Amino acid sequence: MPQHDAPLGALGQPLVSVTHSHGGGAHTHHVPAGADPHALPRLHVTGRMLPDAEPVEFWIVEGAVTFERVKGATTLATDAWIMPGLVDAHCHIGLDAHGAVDAATAERQAIIDRDAGTLLVRDAGSPADTHWIDERADLPRIIRAGRHIARPRRYIRNFAVEVDPEDVVAEVRTQARRGDGWVKLVGDWIDRDAGDLRPLWPVDTVRQAIAAAHEEGARVTAHTFDEQAVAELVEAGIDGIEHGTGLDDATIALMASRGVALVPTLINIETFPSIAAAADAKFPTYAAHMRALHARRFETIGKAYDAGVPIYAGTDAGGTLAHGILPDEIALLARVGGAEFALGAASWRARAWLGAGQLTEGASADLIVCAHDPRADLQEVRSPLAIVLRGRLITPAEEHHGGNHRH
Repeated sequence: MPQHDAPLGALGQPLVSVTHSHGGGAHTHHVPAGADPHALPRLHVTGRMLPDAEPVEFWIVEGAVTFERVKGATTLATDAWIMPGLVDAHCHIGLDAHGAVDAATAERQAIIDRDAGTLLVRDAGSPADTHWIDERADLPRIIRAGRHIARPRRYIRNFAVEVDPEDVVAEVRTQARRGDGWVKLVGDWIDRDAGDLRPLWPVDTVRQAIAAAHEEGARVTAHTFDEQAVAELVEAGIDGIEHGTGLDDATIALMASRGVALVPTLINIETFPSIAAAADAKFPTYAAHMRALHARRFETIGKAYDAGVPIYAGTDAGGTLAHGILPDEIALLARVGGAEFALGAASWRARAWLGAGQLTEGASADLIVCAHDPRADLQEVRSPLAIVLRGRLITPAEEHHGGNHRH
């Protein structure tokens, strides 16, 4: 629990205690009596910083980290374990199972993610304009990929902008300008005539689309389940793959050599058996294919890990999956490469990949504070001592407590 030196603040002011439950426990924050509750506190933290686990002492002033001693700071925690704020690298704020949501719903989604420790989101496609969130210092930062790009009637209704192959290059340029340095293609989906997964785009079209995005200064990622589409997309020069259940050894080797990122969304892949069950009667070949992809999921992603493919954590929240479930994805990734790998995939390595700040001098104070080493017990991530976003202590809303948020 956070430690406080005395009932008086460093300036001799009386402190008001505010205690709240979080993750099944309770902890207390102290603020000077009469202080503006919306003002950024001056905080002091000591402990060990991941990934190196070196002892650190730092302060948080005006929302930023400093290693220079600061007077009048309240000690938030001592002997703690600190890590950069969590990253959900495949999330859809502004989207639910029916398509775009209103601003109030998008706000709730963002708050649920934030309260689970997700302080940075790569929004991997949303039909809603969520740029207004950028003005909210209390909500996670978002790096957008524009809107999904798919072919007509070859993806989930109301999710994507749907274009024919001859128009995809122009649409990639549009979405590159709408996003924050990323574009999202739908690489494959069920072809109802074939009764199974099939690529959406001709290979030449994919190559031209990726080149166009790069000209616009954007990276390209793609939804892929099957074997053919992911091989074609990686060969064509794509920057990232989502899901990647169809990866074979040759494609994995090419991804590793080129540094192509993989966001497997293992928690999404857990839904494949239910998808197959719903498709059994009408599309038995597709159903069998989905079951096979699911059965070898850990073998497939494990091969990518062993080959050195850069892997990051993402939940695919916002379509049919709930928000706030990044700790569940971390737990599944730990089955692939261990706890430290999984934490890095959802924190410091993901931040480096996305060009986001680490906890260095002058950086935004976006961090998770744990009582014990989360590498030894991943449950620490579900119930941290504190979540700090832009220097603000986050107090999760009561209805979001308990770790898993199934809303």
